[in-house]
Amino acid sequence: MPFPRHGTPPAELFAKMRERKREDADWEGGRTFSLVYPAGKDVDDVLREANNLYLFENALNPFRFPSLREMEKEVVEMTTDLLHGGEQAGGSMTSGGTESILMAVKTARERGREVKGITAPEMIAPVSAHPAFAKAAKYLGLELKQAPLREDFRVDVDAAAKLLTKNTVLMVGSAPNYPHGVIDPIGELAAIAADNDVFFHTDACVGGFLLPFLERLGHPVPPFDFRVPGVTTMSADVHKYGYCTKGASVIAHRNKETVLHQVFLYDQWPGGLYGSPAMAGARPAAPIAAAWAVIHYLGEDGYLRLAQQILDTVKKLRAGIEAIPELHVWGNPDASLVAFGSEQLDIAAVGDVMDDRGWHLDRQVGPDALHMMVSPSHAQVADRFLEDLRYAVAHHGESRGKQARYS
Repeated sequence: MPFPRHGTPPAELFAKMRERKREDADWEGGRTFSLVYPAGKDVDDVLREANNLYLFENALNPFRFPSLREMEKEVVEMTTDLLHGGEQAGGSMTSGGTESILMAVKTARERGREVKGITAPEMIAPVSAHPAFAKAAKYLGLELKQAPLREDFRVDVDAAAKLLTKNTVLMVGSAPNYPHGVIDPIGELAAIAADNDVFFHTDACVGGFLLPFLERLGHPVPPFDFRVPGVTTMSADVHKYGYCTKGASVIAHRNKETVLHQVFLYDQWPGGLYGSPAMAGARPAAPIAAAWAVIHYLGEDGYLRLAQQILDTVKKLRAGIEAIPELHVWGNPDASLVAFGSEQLDIAAVGDVMDDRGWHLDRQVGPDALHMMVSPSHAQVADRFLEDLRYAVAHHGESRGKQARYS
């Protein structure tokens, strides 16, 4: 497309955009099971107002916009409080889970270099860990060593321990992992890391704003946060089950002193001191404002209400899936993520029929599965989903060969 020679009237411009948007997934109708996590019209209204209030500001310079500095500080403090971080905890906001993970890996790499003299750093992560760890290893020059899973899809702790060397700077566990929705044995892994003077990161990008409330509702949640000795950093996405607009995440440190390994500072240029806590320089202000606003709007009682809604919906969906003889859920998911498959039929072919009926389920391999991440909005569509799933199992044809891909 060539650069436009003349401007377009707003009415025509937005008409074109709305027409294109008609082809997008219907997340508002509960038809998607990842990417967007709607929590209700009232939450949407709060988010719109907060985003619009800070639409044009730049979070690069907190001294020019002190309100942003205070809101980011408070979002981090509220998050670390939720994760039992204590008075010494610290951190910063990022654009999402990937950036938070990048910052955790950078922190461990810098600490390994500066404190232990490690020049060829290594990281140990489960094979089920988010691809952001592989990205961080690629970008930051670490060797990634992947630990296999047990039959229950949690990482094999003994196998992970055998991967340790004098160059290991970081071990990783997920709470929960994205593919199967199960929480790794964080306590065992973190203890091994601590015994070997290695940093440990709990990836709670999915669970950070959900597991604490499930626990308060009496749902069994394995230890995963800063109450576990040896956990040094955590990632928690406000734009998942914190219900904020994209992109808002928190990289949290048990001790704010280790944040110094994360921060970039530079003054060897004419512009004076340049500092940034994460990868980005210029940062949008709207996600910071929206995160602060939605946490305060919902409060603990609001998050508990939404967590109960998710629990009830997951229970209904799991029961409905397991009532179909050809299907079963892989493993025993700990929270809101469910992967289901079959040993009798081609689950990808079932996914094709669900596609045709307007549902958006991710495909997975090892084992083959359809993947869903349940949000509060799915309570209204669970019965329809199960009805269509029963139809898809009974009437599918040959798989069209749609490949597994993340979202």
